[in-house]
Amino acid sequence: MEYIDLYDMHRIPTGKTILRGSPVPEGMYRVVVHICIFNSKGEMLIQQRQSTKKHFPDMWDISVGGQVSSGETSELAAQREIYEELGLDIDMSDMRPLASMSFNEGYDDVYAVISDVQLSQLILQKEEVKAADWADKDKIFAMIKAGTFIQYNFEYIAMLFSLRDQIGTFEQDDLWNESDS
Repeated sequence: MEYIDLYDMHRIPTGKTILRGSPVPEGMYRVVVHICIFNSKGEMLIQQRQSTKKHFPDMWDISVGGQVSSGETSELAAQREIYEELGLDIDMSDMRPLASMSFNEGYDDVYAVISDVQLSQLILQKEEVKAADWADKDKIFAMIKAGTFIQYNFEYIAMLFSLRDQIGTFEQDDLWNESDS
């Protein structure tokens, strides 16, 4: 059983937790993370969610996402989610979010990683991820219009692409080179 910490409206920990999947009590908030992995061509790694997922089955999504577990920092949750979903071991402990946004039930910390990882080198988590691919902004926009990508606002996707090279982005040129395989 996985628990998540609850925060007040100022993102101060309340000391309270709930079981993952439980409704967030009114006036309290949770923290989630999203990690966008970009290659040197300016494409984003996207993942297709498994058909067994409760939310957005079979839909394409940004690189990685998940909840921050109880006792975790946002950075450690990002590192854990990247490893669990894609099999990539990236030290995120000194990272700051590229952006942090509010949503109805909490806060979403968004991280960016620049890496030319090969799709064949990913180890996809079978329970979560069906497939992975690289896509530029226009391809993602077309997928949103076609209903095959989670229906993010176009402005949100455009912001991710425009901020990918800003301070806070983790750059790893040789995350996966031939000598590591």
